[in-house]
Amino acid sequence: MAYSADVVRRARQALASAKADRESLQQARLQQVYEAIPRVREIDMLLRKSMALAAQAAFLDGGDAASAMEEVKQANLSLQAERKALIAAAFPAEFLDESPLCPHCGGSGYLGTAMCSCLQQLCRREQTKELSILTCGEQCFRDFHLEYYPDTVDPKFGVSPRTIMARTLETCRRYAEDFTPNSGNLLFNGGTGLGKTFLSACIAREVAQKGYSVAYESAQHLFAKLEKNRFNPDDASRLEGEKLENCDLLILDDLGTELTGNFVIAALYSLVNDRLLAGKPMIISTNLNITEIQKRYSPQIASRLQGSFRLLPFAGEDIRVLKNK
Repeated sequence: MAYSADVVRRARQALASAKADRESLQQARLQQVYEAIPRVREIDMLLRKSMALAAQAAFLDGGDAASAMEEVKQANLSLQAERKALIAAAFPAEFLDESPLCPHCGGSGYLGTAMCSCLQQLCRREQTKELSILTCGEQCFRDFHLEYYPDTVDPKFGVSPRTIMARTLETCRRYAEDFTPNSGNLLFNGGTGLGKTFLSACIAREVAQKGYSVAYESAQHLFAKLEKNRFNPDDASRLEGEKLENCDLLILDDLGTELTGNFVIAALYSLVNDRLLAGKPMIISTNLNITEIQKRYSPQIASRLQGSFRLLPFAGEDIRVLKNK
């Protein structure tokens, strides 16, 4: 799961901060224990000395080494039991929790070269926060209301917009629930205000919460970032380019609202073609139909969208207008 470098950086900062806070709290509480029970300080000093005794015992010959090690071990166990009893008698349970932040990695975030589950969880949290900012909310499928869509048959489709949107909603829900890096591509097509952006955001949120990396961009912002990376690159634009290339799911919202030129057409072709060749899923939403995409961009782009994306129609009346009424 290829989280962007910025998401990983923020997650590592959060982990380091949590680890430092925990260690600071543990040290403050240990000082409270020392002040209240001086014997605990003495025990801790004896336990540290016992480590040196154990090291000395390891260099003894034959049975003497084993006997000395066993003696040190039993003394340690006795001191630890006394320490635990003294603290329990004077302080609430778990007051002095000296366990590491994470029982698996100790708070480093990694098990060897693999990312620990604690850091993965923070990456998911950071990515969800990022998506909430980009999509301006915390959209979820249960907030998608079919009653806004007419229940009368539309001659253009042969069924009602509500029937169409019920199918589209269920497809989106299943896509998010069952998402894998091999889930394929979706093309949302329909007029303004029919829920394309909302359902895109719902999918983005649920897929991110499953632990996959998601890049969500409007067409205007995406092409602006690609143009900067192409003609005026810096570290930030390079990282943005890597995120778009490597993320598990790329969502391109409102294709067709950007100013189209030769660069945009070439960049869109490269983006779609490269992710198709790599087998990396995409979701594209647009007000344009395939014929309009062919005219605005190119027959090659239209062919790839038509042949490699599942078309999901959006029908009805502008929900924002209906809500205002």
